Amino acid sequence: MSPTGPAASDFPVLSAGHVTFLGAGPGDPGLLTLRAVEALASADVLVAEPDVLGVVRGHARAGVSTPELAVVDVSSTAAGVPVLRDAANLVMEAAKGGRRVVRAVSGDPGLDGSAGAEMLACAAAGIPFEVVPGVANAVGVPAYAGVPLRDAQGADVRFVDARTASDRCWTEIGASDATAVVSTTLDSVAATAGELVSAGRKPDTPLTVTVAGTTTRQRTWTATLGTIAQVLKQAKVLPSPDGHQPVIAVVGERSSAAQRDQLSWFESKPLFGWKVLVPRTKEQAASLSDQLRSYGAVPHEVPTIAVEPPRTPQQMERAVKGLVTGRYEWIAFTSVNAVKAVREKFEEYGLDARAFAGIKVAAVGEQTAAALIDFGVKPDLVPSGEQSAAGLLEDWPPYDPVFDPIDRVFLPRADIATETLVAGLIELGWEVDDVTAYRTVRASPPPSDTREAIKGGGFDAVLFTSSSTVRNLVGIAGKPHNVTVIACIGPATAKTAEEHGLRVDVLSPEPSVHKLAAALADFGAQRRDAAKEAGDPVTRPSERRPGARRRRTTT
Repeated sequence: MSPTGPAASDFPVLSAGHVTFLGAGPGDPGLLTLRAVEALASADVLVAEPDVLGVVRGHARAGVSTPELAVVDVSSTAAGVPVLRDAANLVMEAAKGGRRVVRAVSGDPGLDGSAGAEMLACAAAGIPFEVVPGVANAVGVPAYAGVPLRDAQGADVRFVDARTASDRCWTEIGASDATAVVSTTLDSVAATAGELVSAGRKPDTPLTVTVAGTTTRQRTWTATLGTIAQVLKQAKVLPSPDGHQPVIAVVGERSSAAQRDQLSWFESKPLFGWKVLVPRTKEQAASLSDQLRSYGAVPHEVPTIAVEPPRTPQQMERAVKGLVTGRYEWIAFTSVNAVKAVREKFEEYGLDARAFAGIKVAAVGEQTAAALIDFGVKPDLVPSGEQSAAGLLEDWPPYDPVFDPIDRVFLPRADIATETLVAGLIELGWEVDDVTAYRTVRASPPPSDTREAIKGGGFDAVLFTSSSTVRNLVGIAGKPHNVTVIACIGPATAKTAEEHGLRVDVLSPEPSVHKLAAALADFGAQRRDAAKEAGDPVTRPSERRPGARRRRTTT
């Protein structure tokens, strides 16, 4: 049980239902609280705005009802005013039916939006409810923009919604030196700045404006109250049909450009906002995508390889039975998929990790070793040097009839694997049962918009983790555009990429997907530093002039 609250199974069944008003934060899913995750896991009904649903949906249990919110006031949409929805009716109806409802709102229920009216409706109807606070937009967005609202000297902080602020409110803020955090829209920022100047603030007062805060679409402009309109016009941000986007503007000395340059931690991530194509199997892409997100990237997973069982399973079945009966001295795993294939066969026969007792286990690299450990098997041999079949052979002991009672190795692998390991083991004196544990086939083509983005330069980078991912991606989606940064896991993969007419920009120092992602991050950091040193704006590769040349980077 979590110390922050009861587990989902501990909740009593309530005849009148129950409502949790939950703050989903400004947009970064990582800002959800532990209590919010617990509440979502126990929900029968999840009521959320479309922009909030994507943040919370992954934590809700399977089968949760997510009714669509209907627009009540269509005219408000055209005017750029937040639309009125029937959320309150949906919440009340579900709760009266005895269901556990989570009403998720952006930011914090007490500071953002109008959740208070829905709480009052629940209280009037006798429906029990609770409030799970979230990170308020007006607090979280400045933190991600590198704008602290207070410092050691302290200062008053005023939170203002420009859409509902009264003349008295503007007058009070204009007459003070308080830091003002203003919730407004992009096309209303200049008018808001004008209100503050008219109320008494100096035109040279620093100002930051942040759109899509805490997400990888975040963008921040630094100006003053007197120059913000010109800054947004020169940046070609306005006029724009997206002018109704909500923004957080921070007015005060802590918004100064000099200070923000030092504190802008989020937008300074090495791959901030980069759309990175990850052409791997779905299972293999997850941890790599997480790592890319930590660098600020937006990973887009496109499976290029599908893993299927062997056409004739009898060979694999005989090998697994031989494993149990003592036929082998060693079993060597060359991939995560090989571990998965053996594990599935074990489960089919009702076996578990105990069947490996007395057998030496080798893994070709760290990822494969991690998959074995997850299975409950600690490998006896992992390459100390290069994480590859060649590296494994360097550490593999030769067969010795005195110390090795059995001279046979079980090698479960893909149908298209190379013969390097087999030949090397035979040279060391071992007999090898080279068994096809799984087949790799080309995946189906991705959606048309993804194919167009690949060929048209919509992606900033693509990570190739094997020669087959190069061949298969080009085969199912076409060749990546010239502006796209090409990163390869090793020389063989780079050679295949070049054979397909691709310029390789980044080469991993080791054949590891995580080293490859780190090498791409280093490339991004060097590119960012070079732009700043030259006094140029920091842009993504997809924003560059087509045809611009780059040097290959090896890190």
